Amino acid sequence: MIRWVLTMFIALAILSGSMPWLRKIGIGRLPGDINLRFCEKEYSFPFMWTLVLSIVLSLIARML
Repeated sequence: MIRWVLTMFIALAILSGSMPWLRKIGIGRLPGDINLRFCEKEYSFPFMWTLVLSIVLSLIARML
């Protein structure tokens, strides 16, 4: 359980940090992704993309 939580946290941190570049190719617009504007800054929480990425990587790991 703790491994899953740690993996999700790391994936969320990586995706949140790279959102400006990923938005240019269309990532971050799934239902479940949250974008907030507060004090002239924009914060992104790509929950759905984190879930999709986790499932894809899990399937790839099981195939190998």
